[in-house]
Amino acid sequence: MCPDVVRIRHVKPEIRILGIDDGVFKPHTQGLADIIGVVYRGGYWLDGVMKTEVEIDGTDATEKIASMITQSIHYNQLRVVMLDGVTFAGLNVVDIKELLQRVHLPVITITKEKPLDEMIKKAIQKLPESKKRLDAITNAGKITAIHTHDDNQVAYMQVAGLSLEDAEKIVKNTSTRSSIPEALRVAHIIASGLTKSKENV
Repeated sequence: MCPDVVRIRHVKPEIRILGIDDGVFKPHTQGLADIIGVVYRGGYWLDGVMKTEVEIDGTDATEKIASMITQSIHYNQLRVVMLDGVTFAGLNVVDIKELLQRVHLPVITITKEKPLDEMIKKAIQKLPESKKRLDAITNAGKITAIHTHDDNQVAYMQVAGLSLEDAEKIVKNTSTRSSIPEALRVAHIIASGLTKSKENV
C-alpha cells in the first residue's frame, strides 16, 4: 500500500528524478506516440533513458508509463516521477493518483504554461471513455504556480504523494538550466529528436 504523502526531510542535491515527456505525433490520427523517460541525479547528471509507446488519444498512458517505470533497471533508485503535464499523445490522460499507487513514487507534473483544464474537458467529452479521462483530470488536483529560477520564470505544478512544500523544493533544486527540471527538459529534447529521426528514415 502506497502512503498518501511521502515525507522528505532533506532534498539531496543528487535526488534521482525521472522526467517523462512525449514525442511529436500527428493529432487526431490512429497510431502510437513515443514516451521517453530520463533519469537525472538532481539537475546535473544524466543516469539513464527509458522508452515506451502509448495510443494517440487513447487511455493507456497511466498503465504504459507505470510499466515502463517498474520494469526499468533504474526503478529502485528513483525517488520522484515528473511529468510534462497530464496529457500525452493528445488526450491520453495520466491519472497521477493511480500512477502513484502503481509505482509507489510521488508524482509531480510541471508545465511552462498553465493547464487549460476546462478546454481539455470539453474536448474529452467527445472521446470514448470520457468519464475515465475526466476523473484523471480531476485527480491531478490543484494547479500551483511556482517560481523555479527567479521572479520572472513561472511554472505550473500538480502533485500526488508529496506535500506542496517538498514538491516545490525538488522542482526548484532540479531546475538548473531553465524554468523546468532538467530531467523534463532533456526528456523533451530526446523525445522530439527520436520522432524526427523516424520520419527521416
